[in-house]
Amino acid sequence: MSEHAHAIAYAALSDDELVALARDGRREAFRYIMQRGNQRLFRVARAVLNDDAEAEDALQDAYAHAFEHLDGFRGEANVLTWMTRIVLNEAYGRLRRRRPTVDVAQIEAAQQDDGRVLAFPSRYGIEDPATHAARAQLRELAEHAIEALPGPFRVVFVLREVEGCSIEETAAALGIRPETVKTRLHRARRLLHEALHDSLAGALADAFPFLGPRCARITDAVLRRMDTRATQDDRAPPGR
Repeated sequence: MSEHAHAIAYAALSDDELVALARDGRREAFRYIMQRGNQRLFRVARAVLNDDAEAEDALQDAYAHAFEHLDGFRGEANVLTWMTRIVLNEAYGRLRRRRPTVDVAQIEAAQQDDGRVLAFPSRYGIEDPATHAARAQLRELAEHAIEALPGPFRVVFVLREVEGCSIEETAAALGIRPETVKTRLHRARRLLHEALHDSLAGALADAFPFLGPRCARITDAVLRRMDTRATQDDRAPPGR
């Protein structure tokens, strides 16, 4: 790499500037493009394929394809949306080779429009170790429930709720209407609520545990207080 390449502050460049440099063959610029999109694009591939290793392979193939075809990026959408489409094409291609395509219309027709919606909080503050452990358990339950969603609903849910993409950006990435995004998101939430209901009910039965050390600590403290009160009463003068 030349001294000039070393002098470039890639991290400070916009996506469009990085694309321009990558088109000139600067691979370091493309590295920064990948780093900015890695989390979302992996999650998208994972949402389609439901497998970590295959999602990584699909992402690598999609990146290679994107780098080779940067001249085809016209800037009509941002580069991350453009690359999302490439990742989806790669992931769906692998899915088609693995099994027949799911009939989305049949899936949607089988679902009812009513039902409660489960809203997932997206940000958490600083937590103590016990809360962090509980949060990790809930996250694991949620991940399993998301994995069980039908593919089209799962991808919409990941883009909208996990990655925070707008309805318009999700629709553009998937090549569907915004109304379809809303419908699939609503049904994905409802399916998640139904899937998580029993698991959460079991978890809630164990919430705020009182047995064990906490129980012993409280009962011991009460008994000590009672002993202290009894001692004070014994020492008190008659008639008081």
